[in-house]
Amino acid sequence: MDETAAKPMNTDRIPYDHTRIEERWQRRWAESGAFTARRDPKRPRKFYCLEMFPYPSGDLHVGHMRNYTLGDVTARFHRMRGFNVLYPQGFDAFGQPAEQAAVQRGIHPAEWTFQCIDRMRGQFKRMGFSYDWQREVVTCVPEYYRWNQWLFLRFLERGLAFRAMSPVNWCPNCKFVLSDEEAQGGRCWRCDGPVTRVDREQWFLRITDYADRLLDDLQQLTAWPEQVRAMQANWIGRSEGVRFELEIPETGDRVAVFTTRIDTVFGMTFVLLSPDHPLTAKLRPRNPDPAAVDAVIEHARTATPVERITSRRGAALGVHAINPLNGERVPVWVADYVVMEYGTGAIMAVPAHDERDLQFARQYGLPVRVVVQPNGAPLDAATMESAYTGDGTQVNSGAYDGLPNRAAMARIAADLEARGLGQRTVQYRLRDWLISRQRYWGTPIPIVYCDKCGTVPVPDHQLPVVLPLDIPFTREGQPLAMAESFVQTTCPKCGGPARRETDTMAQWIESCWYFLRYTDARNVTAPFASDEANFWAPVDQYIGGIEHAVLHLLYSRFFTKVLHDLGMVTFTEPFTRLFAQGMITKDGAVMSKSKGNAVAPEEVIEKFGADTVRTHILFMGPPEQSAEWSDEGVAGTHRFLGRVWRLVQDSRAHKVVSQAPLRETERGAEAGVRSGDPAAIRDICRLTHHSIQRVTADIEAFKFNTAISALHELTHGLTTAAERIVQLTSPPNPSPITERGGEAGVRSVSSADELRAAVREGVEALVLLLSPFAPHLCEELWEALGHTDGLTWHPWPVADAALAAAEQVTIVVQVNGKVRDRLTVPAGTPDDELRRLALTSANVQKHLGGQEPREIIVVPGRLVNIVV
Repeated sequence: MDETAAKPMNTDRIPYDHTRIEERWQRRWAESGAFTARRDPKRPRKFYCLEMFPYPSGDLHVGHMRNYTLGDVTARFHRMRGFNVLYPQGFDAFGQPAEQAAVQRGIHPAEWTFQCIDRMRGQFKRMGFSYDWQREVVTCVPEYYRWNQWLFLRFLERGLAFRAMSPVNWCPNCKFVLSDEEAQGGRCWRCDGPVTRVDREQWFLRITDYADRLLDDLQQLTAWPEQVRAMQANWIGRSEGVRFELEIPETGDRVAVFTTRIDTVFGMTFVLLSPDHPLTAKLRPRNPDPAAVDAVIEHARTATPVERITSRRGAALGVHAINPLNGERVPVWVADYVVMEYGTGAIMAVPAHDERDLQFARQYGLPVRVVVQPNGAPLDAATMESAYTGDGTQVNSGAYDGLPNRAAMARIAADLEARGLGQRTVQYRLRDWLISRQRYWGTPIPIVYCDKCGTVPVPDHQLPVVLPLDIPFTREGQPLAMAESFVQTTCPKCGGPARRETDTMAQWIESCWYFLRYTDARNVTAPFASDEANFWAPVDQYIGGIEHAVLHLLYSRFFTKVLHDLGMVTFTEPFTRLFAQGMITKDGAVMSKSKGNAVAPEEVIEKFGADTVRTHILFMGPPEQSAEWSDEGVAGTHRFLGRVWRLVQDSRAHKVVSQAPLRETERGAEAGVRSGDPAAIRDICRLTHHSIQRVTADIEAFKFNTAISALHELTHGLTTAAERIVQLTSPPNPSPITERGGEAGVRSVSSADELRAAVREGVEALVLLLSPFAPHLCEELWEALGHTDGLTWHPWPVADAALAAAEQVTIVVQVNGKVRDRLTVPAGTPDDELRRLALTSANVQKHLGGQEPREIIVVPGRLVNIVV
């Protein structure tokens, strides 16, 4: 029993004790299940709010908290707006960081992960986030990853999962496969030894089958940032062009190339192969110095992707390729910036019209030939400093000379097809998704290998294939591959001896569909029930960092489309609205433990309270932009919340507001606005309803910092009005006027009664509007105002548009764009009257200097600009 809840509030001012208040309301919320998501038929609309769930690799700092505070304010706002709200949280708990922590700390990944989860869960609860913890998802427990395996089997049945050879990073010292991040600079992060590349059979998902749908459906995502949509479109990389083959006469081999600019084919002066292209190894001995080729191959193996595409290392392969259109022999080279993952792993190099090719040609003294001339001064191949990539007229192009290059493009493509030398085709940068990881801490792939039956899926009824927790975890080798008790099994088909797959799934798999598991998190017979998923999903508001713009979001979109095709969901896109928050910095750098500039939320909560942290995080600036953390700013936000606390406490102490709830008849009309009562009453009602309009619109638009600014203004206005009431109701000083019947005192009390109702309405609105930002404080104040219903599901205030409208507005008057006067006029003044008033202004006339205006531009309610 919460004894505090049973005691009435003292009428004296009570200090703002944030610790007591926050502990009290967090306990009340937990005991009452205040945030449990329910399908309430009385609430016809649903709202699914979700942040990208965290990876439990350590403690959270206040920089992380911005993401989650954005979500919590949004969820609380929509509950009060009458929505069924689903707002869950969980932990993306498999993956490489835990495995690294295990090696570095000598602790099992499971132990480390669950320690981190416990700490982070406590941090979330201390911040007062309104998660439905009954739906918590932890991806590293069998109850969850069983369904990863089940979904993998559905992909396999549809031909969307397959096994193929692919290169991996291999450390011969540790006998371990490394990710690109673990093998930076060609060195192993564990032992600092050299890393090599080896081919290995691995599992893929056929995301390329969905490339067109993933690209085309970006047009549906109108509530996503344009930058994110552009990044995904670029990653998919749909290109229309021509594919054709070049003959290598010295060996008889043929090499395929793809180009989107077939109009430049006559400008091909050399051909480049990727270091990974099969012909590269075959042609290597033809270079008089094969070590030069080896150096390019080795650099490509050890360089990061960014280093590869910015490098210009190459070596001749000692052979030529024949251009099928003019029979010209051009040299064939290997270059590290050419990758197998895009196109064919070979390119026709046209240095005059491709910047990377031009740089390569200049570096190695290869020829440059212009074949598309722009209008104006002709290009000089010998001196041009940058490639020309625009349109123009064909030159040096045989029969196509003189044609506009776009017309030549169509003609050349048609001619190649007619002669059987090439074909128009569509190429994608997107490649099938490699999901195999040669790591321990992940979802086991549900496949066994039998000498008799081959590759055999584990049947559904044998799921989950449990990741064993009792095997040795050493610095050397892959634990699963060394665990005979896991590897040795029986074949589900023939019952004979078989071996389990020892690769685990990429961590991305868990986050591809977790948002659907939240809709039915305790289902033991399916990943989720379709009716639950179709009620709650898609996610209405998704919040997370732009660093996940491509992979996580693209993979989630892919999974959703496959689940739609399986008949499990009725929608094809997972996230309707996406918001990418900016970073919080300190000392000019993004917060990070490694940089020593992280601020622990517990430190700030101890001193100022969770409500202060929440409100300050969102007051720092537009949430899509980075913002610098300021200790002084936090103190300022705490002072603001203290002013709200004192406003309610002092108003009650001086009977400005009573402890009884406000009657409906006291809202607006009884405040005296429509009956023409004093200006002070009209002003406070207008401020209240205008604030309701502003805060509502700003929260909907994710302009949380300006919403809080509006609450500052409302607090100041209400405080001033409350002080006025105290003045009006204080005993008057003896004077000849008051001694003659006390007429002034009677009038003052009457005015105070009318103003009191307006202030009471404003104070209640302030508490309601502030509650998504500072929920603990506002719950306490709401109870102090005599309410017993709590704020979680209390209706959001609705503005009266007539009361909110300003009676007067200030119009800026400009002459040729420079401010020359300001006019205070009734709201809604017609444009013609604004023009007349502006022209009669003495200051305006002075700056017109007798000239007749050429134009008078009126922006209603804001501006008159006189142009002379």
